[in-house]
Amino acid sequence: MHKGAMTARFGKLNWLWLSLMVFVLDQISKLYFDNSLSMYQQIVIIPDYFSWTLAYNTGAAFSFLANETGWQRWFFAIVAVAVSAMLLVWMKGLKQHETWVAIALALVLGGAIGNLFDRVVYGHVIDFILVHWQQRWYFPAFNLADSAITLGAIMLALDMFRSKPSEETGT
Repeated sequence: MHKGAMTARFGKLNWLWLSLMVFVLDQISKLYFDNSLSMYQQIVIIPDYFSWTLAYNTGAAFSFLANETGWQRWFFAIVAVAVSAMLLVWMKGLKQHETWVAIALALVLGGAIGNLFDRVVYGHVIDFILVHWQQRWYFPAFNLADSAITLGAIMLALDMFRSKPSEETGT
């Protein structure tokens, strides 16, 4: 089977190595900080701007639904599985020239699986990155999985503004 046939059959699934790398780095970093810090302990890296801190999130982004009774754990797990399946199908259907989108989807997929693992295994997502401004403003704590999801989403948004090859001319 030649390369063109393989690409047509598997789309851009060859970028799943990036998803795996995001997942592994995310889990290693979470384990490190979970074992090294106590809850909400802060280690200042850049004074007034950036710290390591340990926080658990039972909700979604920005602690959405974090104060619920526990049902949200499985709700967000089901959503993550569905989104991950959709991303795999999307990646499989990508064309040869859609590498940018493949990278973006691989980042989102790796991050989604990293946070899904946390939810299923620990019952919460482990966060450890804290961005703040002079102790007055704090961005919610996050992790490498969140960063990969955000970067992938930004890449997908930017892709909407890129000029696309014409379907009719094939260029």
